[in-house]
Amino acid sequence: MSFSAEVKKELAKKIGTARHCQIAELSAVIGMCGRTVLSDDGGRGLCIQMENEAVSRKCFTLLEKTFNIDTDMVTVDAHSIIVSGQEQVKHILQATKLCVQAGDILDSLYLADHMVIQNSCCKRAFIRGAFLASGSISNPERSYHFEIVCQTGEKAEQIQETIQAFHIDAKIVLRKRSYVVYMKEGAQIVELLGLMGANVALMDLENIRILKEMRNSVNRKVNCETANIHKTVNAAVKQIEDIHLIEEQMGLDELASGLAEVARLRLEFPEATLKELGMMLTPQVGKSGVNHRLRKLSDLAQELRGNKED
Repeated sequence: MSFSAEVKKELAKKIGTARHCQIAELSAVIGMCGRTVLSDDGGRGLCIQMENEAVSRKCFTLLEKTFNIDTDMVTVDAHSIIVSGQEQVKHILQATKLCVQAGDILDSLYLADHMVIQNSCCKRAFIRGAFLASGSISNPERSYHFEIVCQTGEKAEQIQETIQAFHIDAKIVLRKRSYVVYMKEGAQIVELLGLMGANVALMDLENIRILKEMRNSVNRKVNCETANIHKTVNAAVKQIEDIHLIEEQMGLDELASGLAEVARLRLEFPEATLKELGMMLTPQVGKSGVNHRLRKLSDLAQELRGNKED
């Protein structure tokens, strides 16, 4: 089972205790997946079609709990719910604010009145319903990506505003004919999972994030240390080349005692660090002192090269 399916399975089991939260969640699910249809008696019915069987079961449970619907007028299968009876459908859509103020039923459903998500808890339920109906989340082992696909820009903006009410930076992108509300920041996705009530998934994602950050930190340190080693090795090679040139051109005995001592130690210990070379000197010298002497040797070698070219 994918990570996205695991999250939906967890959220499908979460039933809010407050009726206003149940209505808010139903408003999102029906708004994303529902449409009005002609029923057998010539009236209007409500068809809610979903890809996830667990979400379909939850939607039916919420309809039963919230509206005490006449189950004889409901057809349910693994992925869809059809509610018959125009008055019953009107009651559902009016309560979830998915119809115009005049009470007409719309073929294309959207949240017409934000009163249904006025409370913070209802906003959380609304986001949860939208995700269950039309959302997905990538496997965090590979990447961080959360999205909710919407049929219209208006629906996308409603979901974006609801998410942004919790100071989470949700963005919208047009993908083919759909509007996608998305996030790519791992910390914000963790926060959103918490808001929706997916606490198990939240912990799983946090554990993955911690492991990935630790691996990245180790890799950065290894890369940094490797770069430093290469830098040190390249510097030592250049220093040895300079010392050999000085030795050939004028001899190390002609150098001042401090420079000659550092030169001989560098030839003897090509892999030693500046600190290690300094500790071998008598008296001992710090890193900056050793570096200063090696620079003098480098300058002298450069002079000798210039004279040779002349």
